[in-house]
Amino acid sequence: MQRVRHGADEGDQPDRRERRSHRGPLPVAREQNQERDHHDPAADAEQGAEETGEEADGNEPHGRILRGVDDVLAQLREEPGLAAVLLDVDGTLAPIVARPELAAVPEETRAEVRRLAGLYALVACVSGRTGEDAARLVGVDGVVYVGVHGLELAPEAETWRETLRPFASEQWPWLEDKGLTVAFHWREAEDEEEARRSLEAVAERARTAGLEARWGRKVLELRPPVEADKGTAVRALLSERGLQRALYAGDDTTDLDAFRGLDGLEVAVRVAIASAEGPPALRQAADVVVASPEELRELLRVL
Repeated sequence: MQRVRHGADEGDQPDRRERRSHRGPLPVAREQNQERDHHDPAADAEQGAEETGEEADGNEPHGRILRGVDDVLAQLREEPGLAAVLLDVDGTLAPIVARPELAAVPEETRAEVRRLAGLYALVACVSGRTGEDAARLVGVDGVVYVGVHGLELAPEAETWRETLRPFASEQWPWLEDKGLTVAFHWREAEDEEEARRSLEAVAERARTAGLEARWGRKVLELRPPVEADKGTAVRALLSERGLQRALYAGDDTTDLDAFRGLDGLEVAVRVAIASAEGPPALRQAADVVVASPEELRELLRVL
């Protein structure tokens, strides 16, 4: 049984139908009943919504669907040789943990990704990690790995490496240097509000240097101001293979870019992994919402 639901409330349907009128028909999974997710009360429900100006998902109820999910995904499953399965890694395949180096993809999930890679025209992981690190973590051959939110596919991003170097030398206990981006985590900070305030100053200095400062799930990421993101990466991957059908699953603000990368396809399925830290906009833009990486794995099993 998959606990999933269509991503919008009934009141949102007219707007969403108009916005997606260019897409192929997508069956809607009907809600059977509602039950409330219980998230870790210590989770910071505010940070993930930084860019949207909204409250994070918190204890937002996620519908429990007993029937209908199979219909939503049937157009992908029926002809896998014409379709792609695109996946974020952290928070999607691997549960969120205190530090990135502690992340692990469960073997059951790895087995599903391996199975899909043998069926579909393309299975790819589009990650905030470097492609090399994503490949190490997921550990499945036959998968295409694109790192640093798609920046690895943008040659112009290379010219910003030197601008990023001083920020990579900041005295911050949970700093992650990815070469083309620098990430400041604060999940383990004793005072998360104070840590967040300290990073506001870092973000301002980065903007002054010409960089972009993006907020995610208890992370500030500094990146080059180039036209490259998960959306451009998704479009490039699909265009190279001439694919017009795809599913993308993700859990954070940058995955909204990937959702937009599916615009205009014959069949597009956007899956949000909702959480207390995740941006509400992701859930609202999704076609299907699941409550955890474990529930996503169950969804992958029907593909």
